[in-house]
Amino acid sequence: MASAARQRRLWLRLGWNDIMQRYRRSVLGPLWLTVSMAIMIVSLGLLYAQIFQSRIDDFLPYLCVGFLVWGYFSSFLTEAGLLFVGSETYIKQIKLPYTLYVCRATWSKVIIFAHNFVIYLGVMAYFHSWPGANALLAVPGFLLVTINGALVTLFIGMASARFRDIPQLIGSLVQILFFITPIMWKSDQLKDRTLIVDWNPFYHLIQIVRDPLLGDIPTAATYVVVIMMTLINLVVVGLFFGRFRERISYWV
Repeated sequence: MASAARQRRLWLRLGWNDIMQRYRRSVLGPLWLTVSMAIMIVSLGLLYAQIFQSRIDDFLPYLCVGFLVWGYFSSFLTEAGLLFVGSETYIKQIKLPYTLYVCRATWSKVIIFAHNFVIYLGVMAYFHSWPGANALLAVPGFLLVTINGALVTLFIGMASARFRDIPQLIGSLVQILFFITPIMWKSDQLKDRTLIVDWNPFYHLIQIVRDPLLGDIPTAATYVVVIMMTLINLVVVGLFFGRFRERISYWV
């Protein structure tokens, strides 16, 4: 990580270049993602507010932040399979710290999230609703989500370099997790059957950012779960990386 930090200018430029290459010769560039996500959020917000008989000024901001954070973290999962496989040319031709590729992928996702965050600002401005000082708590929450995303990216990236079926498995799993995580519905709608929420780590990852952006303070349980997840990921992924990193160049 220290070596990757010293070469931050390289992975910052590579991450930005990834965005430029993906949307080369496009008029709106990455804003196409923002436009499509905005249309989806407004459409689903209007529909599910009617289905759940909820006030639109309460449900739409909730859905908006949930979609943004979920889209951000799920991109770590779905794109991690190409972390090292997609960088095969670099790995075989030049010696760089493997964590540099993680920083590169993470930076590009932060850029896209920043573009999409405009949707949240627009929704809150439309309803004249602002979270106040509690919104500052979203900053450390976002950092924790990013750290966990980067660690998961490193783990899945290494595993996918060895076993090429893992990205397909992750893609199917992410679809299931989307529907069992309170994104388009609220946890209180389960009434007393809240185990699917309380034991869902993705719910807490979303809540640690969503609550502050909606003007609330995340619960102590959410902070405990996310911090414990971060520590466990650091230990597990660190041991896995230390054990198998010398084989990555052969796997790709």
